[in-house]
Amino acid sequence: MSISYQGKGQELFWKGSPRDIVFEEAAIREKLMQTDKPCYVMRDFAGRIGVSNAGELVSSGRGLQVLALANPMSANQLGDPSFCADYQLKYAYKTGAMANGIASEALVIAMGKAGFLGSFGAAGLVPTRVLEAIETIQGNLGNESYAFNLIHSPVEAALESGAVKLFLERGVKIVEASAFLKLTEHIVHYRVAGLSQNADGSVHIGNKVIAKISRKEVAKHFMQSPPQSFLDSLLSQGKITPLQAELAKQIPMCDDITVEADSGGHTDNRPLVALLPIIIQLRDELQAKHQFDQKIRIGAAGGISTPASALGAFMMGAAYVVTGSVNQACVEAGTSEHVRKLLQTVASTDVMMAPASDMFEMGVELQVLKRGTLFGPRAKKLYHYYQNYKSIDEIPTEERAKLEKQVFKKPLEEIWQACVDFFEKRDPEQIERAKGNPHRKMALIFRWYLGLSSNWANAGTDGRAVDYQIWCGPSMGAFNDWAKGSYLEPYTNRKAADVAEEIMQGAAYLYRIQTLKMQGVEMPVGMEQFAPNLRKMEMA
Repeated sequence: MSISYQGKGQELFWKGSPRDIVFEEAAIREKLMQTDKPCYVMRDFAGRIGVSNAGELVSSGRGLQVLALANPMSANQLGDPSFCADYQLKYAYKTGAMANGIASEALVIAMGKAGFLGSFGAAGLVPTRVLEAIETIQGNLGNESYAFNLIHSPVEAALESGAVKLFLERGVKIVEASAFLKLTEHIVHYRVAGLSQNADGSVHIGNKVIAKISRKEVAKHFMQSPPQSFLDSLLSQGKITPLQAELAKQIPMCDDITVEADSGGHTDNRPLVALLPIIIQLRDELQAKHQFDQKIRIGAAGGISTPASALGAFMMGAAYVVTGSVNQACVEAGTSEHVRKLLQTVASTDVMMAPASDMFEMGVELQVLKRGTLFGPRAKKLYHYYQNYKSIDEIPTEERAKLEKQVFKKPLEEIWQACVDFFEKRDPEQIERAKGNPHRKMALIFRWYLGLSSNWANAGTDGRAVDYQIWCGPSMGAFNDWAKGSYLEPYTNRKAADVAEEIMQGAAYLYRIQTLKMQGVEMPVGMEQFAPNLRKMEMA
């Protein structure tokens, strides 16, 4: 079975060599795949429908009538070209910063060398570990771009300020700002400290910010200039110059905003088809008001894991796309073999929401894998205790014994001493705030489990598999369904740059297919799908 046609045809004719026309399904698919070339669909004098990438179009004269046509549209044309130009990229595609180093040095380096933008997952790591990552990435990437995550830490402000200090000292020029509820002096410091004035008087933005948001009210903060109160404070501390404070009034707080829909980790489970247009409209309204020289670009994340989802985001106006969950299943991810193997089996329904360690007291949740682990239900039970009791001593004896045996595997007072030892080195203020506050003490004890569970997953800690906290969104299941039967099905073959290449090439192919379908071309079901390159099966 080959293609058929139900439309009216074009008022154009094709002239070229008959040898350039193909009629068989396999040959037609090969022509369709060449998205950097034009595609002409025509009927020959024998009534057969064929496809060609060669020849020329004429409006009159002898030739075959063109039934449908698709102009060249290669993968590097998808998205906003200025995003690729500013960050020196091959495609408008980046990988998100999965915390605790899951978005590892190896992943960021691999993406950078392949022409993509990767963000290192600095959230949750101590400064010495982040410094090690900076040195490794900078030592392996020359002119290639990379980013580091700057996560908002409302209960550990020292971590946020320390990360900014480190990024400024070490020349990290791009940060991915995530989990912010509002602007802080720290993110403003990073942004403004990189400002200078060009010879023509325009503003040079040395420190770029890609803000990841899922709420309109948060996006609004990043779409405007830094608040004067923060500028005054930074000036008084000598952290910025008077010139930088003045230049800051001419720019927005970010260069790009990633609209994060239903994703793994911190998420509001928002639908991308509703959220993305809302944020684009807000950007346009504020741009009309402020008239910034550079218009903020809006990208899409959450649910991006297949060519179809990527193309859908681009067609809604996304300047770039961001992947997250799927990268955790790649060989470069900073997680364990056990996790990668488990993620290979995930369906889109194998996820759930659970309390987040860094914002536990606020009731903030993140999306995790529920298949093959008990972390989700156990974490929810801890938050239930936190809501219903004011101290660990109020927890019924039987329930506390069960917690100590099954979840913590130690007496809770031993866990508390471990918390004291940890925070005395990392952030002593946390212990001070817990003195005389048993409810706060309970929160820190519970956060011990919530925090370490992701480390156990990353390290593949023996005896803790049922407690692994694995951040995951439904996009992981969608990817597994798409990759089935291809070289990307086995988790051992999954390389982040290959995944990115297949998604972007597939999006360009699907764009061509939809262009022809809207002109009346009907194709076999298999031809309407883009499968990862089957030829690589032999190489894997």
